[in-house]
Amino acid sequence: MSKTAKKHSAASAKIDRSKVYPVATAIDVVKQAAYAKFDETVDVAVRLGVDPRHADQMVRGAVVLPHGLGKDVRVLVFAKGEKEKEARDAGADYVGAEDLVAKIQEGWFEFDTAIATPDMMGVVGKIGKLLGPRGLMPNPKVGTVTFEVSRAVKESKAGKVEFRVEKAGIVHAPLGKISFDAELLKGNLLALVEALVKAKPSAAKGVYLKKISVSSTMGPGINLDISDVTSQL
Repeated sequence: MSKTAKKHSAASAKIDRSKVYPVATAIDVVKQAAYAKFDETVDVAVRLGVDPRHADQMVRGAVVLPHGLGKDVRVLVFAKGEKEKEARDAGADYVGAEDLVAKIQEGWFEFDTAIATPDMMGVVGKIGKLLGPRGLMPNPKVGTVTFEVSRAVKESKAGKVEFRVEKAGIVHAPLGKISFDAELLKGNLLALVEALVKAKPSAAKGVYLKKISVSSTMGPGINLDISDVTSQL
């Protein structure tokens, strides 16, 4: 057995798979079970009671995590004129129009999120097939197609997380770094779950929050007590 496998087994041994944990306890266990030499990301997976094959049960949105993600988010903005200046003043890393489109067509993707003003979507549409599969295509539903460029850039820099339910009815999202204080991770988790609850489709019937688990990049998943989570929203 490799060293990594042994470490993962040791971490898994700290978790009782048959039980669900209160939020605070789960986060403490995630931190204790982390074993990688780098600052792992803490992730959450939420299984929802929806069937995303139906358009009226799609869950999609974005939330600004109150304590950020613990990383420098590289923001690209497609804009011209006054909005170009506004983007630069707000701290965008890359701002442009056709020049950025050409650069991306050549295979450049050194950014984490893309924002566009509505008048630029005709230009951005040319690279939709390149941006879409990478989750980088600006979308009005998550606030990345907007004339409020300054706010969009600042929110992205502050730790805005986009979420979208997958085919299996699961939403995956980052919550921050394992080095974060447990209370900060808890605050980010509750903010994300609250955003998911607000995004509940009217067509969704029955139990909406079916399962919530947290884990570090390399660590095992820990199931949360959903009643404990919802009682704190």
